[in-house]
Amino acid sequence: MGAQRFTPRVTVASVIERNGRFLMVEETVRERLCLNQPAGHWDPGETLPQAASRETLEESGYRFTPEGLIGVYTWTRASGDRTFVRFCFHGTVGDAPERTELDTGIVRALWLSRDEIAEQARVPGRVRSPMVLAAIDAWLAGVRLPLSAVSDIT
Repeated sequence: MGAQRFTPRVTVASVIERNGRFLMVEETVRERLCLNQPAGHWDPGETLPQAASRETLEESGYRFTPEGLIGVYTWTRASGDRTFVRFCFHGTVGDAPERTELDTGIVRALWLSRDEIAEQARVPGRVRSPMVLAAIDAWLAGVRLPLSAVSDIT
């Protein structure tokens, strides 16, 4: 039997902090409500920062301006069937959402403290992946890379 093809899923996420609270989305995943940063898959024809902006708008209603990169995270689900490569950007959003219609599966956008997110993470499956808190903790530790750390070579 031949070797299985390894195809990691490239995703983006946005870490947005305001007054000690982080913009999160509550979404339905496999019939379960979980918390995540505004995040999603990188689509053809867009840069990674553009993907982060698009996903943030679609999932939270807020227009996101990426200002830098926090890090690149890899994670394989416990089942071993999927590996994700996540580019986590930081930046800002406007004072209020610009759109009210959110992506399919997104229940709502909300602002939570790191402690509130960590508390939710104690419930198995409540936080989408360990990448969520890893990126928040890196942000709080002061990790900041320039947007130029991600280059789109055409």
